[in-house]
Amino acid sequence: MDLLIRNVTLFDGSGAERRERQDVAVAGDSIAAVGPDLRAEDGAEVVEADGLALMPGIIDSHTHYDAQATWDPALTPSPSLGVTTAMIGNCGFTIAPCREADRDLVMKNLTQVEGMALDVLRSGIRWDFESFPEYLDMLEAGGCVANLSAYIGHSAMRTYVMGEAAVERAASDEEIAAMAQIVREAMAAGALGFATSTAPQHNGWGGLPMPSRLADDRELTALTRAMAESGRGLFMLTKGNETDVPYLEGLAERCGRPIMIAALLHNPVKPEGTFAELARIAEARGRGRELWGQISCCPLTMDYTLASAYPFEGFKAWQPAMKLAGEDLKRLLADPGFRQGLRDELEQPAGVRLFNGEWHKIELTEARDAGNRAYEHRPIDRIAAEAGKHPFDWMLDLAIEEDLESLFTATLLNTDEAAVGRMIGDPNASVALSDAGAHLTFFCDAGFGLHLMGHWARERGLLSMEAAVHELTAKPAAIYRLPKRGRIAEGCAADLLLFDPESVGRGPKHRVHDLPGGAARLNTEGRGLHGLWVNGTRIMDRDGALIEGPRPGRLLRDYDA
Repeated sequence: MDLLIRNVTLFDGSGAERRERQDVAVAGDSIAAVGPDLRAEDGAEVVEADGLALMPGIIDSHTHYDAQATWDPALTPSPSLGVTTAMIGNCGFTIAPCREADRDLVMKNLTQVEGMALDVLRSGIRWDFESFPEYLDMLEAGGCVANLSAYIGHSAMRTYVMGEAAVERAASDEEIAAMAQIVREAMAAGALGFATSTAPQHNGWGGLPMPSRLADDRELTALTRAMAESGRGLFMLTKGNETDVPYLEGLAERCGRPIMIAALLHNPVKPEGTFAELARIAEARGRGRELWGQISCCPLTMDYTLASAYPFEGFKAWQPAMKLAGEDLKRLLADPGFRQGLRDELEQPAGVRLFNGEWHKIELTEARDAGNRAYEHRPIDRIAAEAGKHPFDWMLDLAIEEDLESLFTATLLNTDEAAVGRMIGDPNASVALSDAGAHLTFFCDAGFGLHLMGHWARERGLLSMEAAVHELTAKPAAIYRLPKRGRIAEGCAADLLLFDPESVGRGPKHRVHDLPGGAARLNTEGRGLHGLWVNGTRIMDRDGALIEGPRPGRLLRDYDA
């Protein structure tokens, strides 16, 4: 025994009722014993919990730390928010495999689709790899604060095989065969599975579609089957209109592996759309196909400027703006024809689109010029009405006047709490979608797990704390086939979170400047956290602050079938 945590209220991750006055003993990186009144062995560290709660560490199954992990082994800010395992490569937006000649293109695509600053990526990423297995080896050699699990990603792989043609056409049989071999090698090296995106809002550099969006059924079938040849693996995708649930059920039948479908968010313009998707997933599961719908428990709130207006990138009329910057972009935004195209498209029915004309959900957060600060924290629809303008025109006029520095906040999806509550309670859903590591200037949902526990369990009472802990721990461990994680039981990994159920939650967002070169990102702090252990090593102190130095995280390579 190396560690004994005494007198905890135990949430073991299974969803079973909490147990009071329990002790947990740790030997090395594993849990040695659980029960009341355990005796500390000589030399063991003893932590007196004084009735605080202990749960398995949070498993975050939807992050984008692929680039950040090469310069930031702390995976800031996830461990400070209770996360002990993070899964990277989601949506297929990875940086491996990558040839030296393609590095700049891969980074430029990430700046667009993931809202990352190009200067940050250029100065931060360590390119000590070319292949995906080499990438995993580099991460493992460098160490990490939390555990990492990685998908092989479609867009980087497509670029590696097809070059510039990756965003122009379907792949040939020879190119598909080459990609399938990369998937096989990745699975042999310890990939979690294969991830992709067909979502129309996922655009890369210059407004071109991300490479994975050009894949046809032949390609998706071949790559998921190549993954399945390993006898394990999970296929994850952010779906578009062509890859609907019936199509994915057929793909699950062909490859015989689980499929995680993102991103199911509630859209008030189509209030029953998400529930219809979950119902179709349930029907597929009833026929023996393991499909899951990935949902968020957080409202989708984005900060943006018109220099990089992610909420509008799903508009075809906005595509020309994604190719421009500076004075060229301002001239386009002032063009009456461009504006009319936006207004016209806004009146058309949308398929998958973030923004659908809900101007009351967009406000000016920060004006650059003092004369415009009276407009701050007011909804755009009211300001535009007072000015006698269409909201698009008012917003574009202000942005041009302030040299594209005006900061807006849009709260667009998952804003109906009753609907989000229904989604959380659906047995076919998996709560995730933090997007940690991406969209750093737009939003920060890395604390999604604390929000589920604090807001939805304690404050709203939608689910019990036991059920919330299960949703964040043992449930994703089972879905993703993570052996001996997500539970507090003898023989399981000692990934542990000590917290106060009466105060646990996430704090308000704020901006910090700690990216390479001092660039800014949004951040939030955890509340009610009093200790975090990864593989038996403490990385958070009693006050909730991370301890500098330890890198006890593992690169996970072994999964259950």
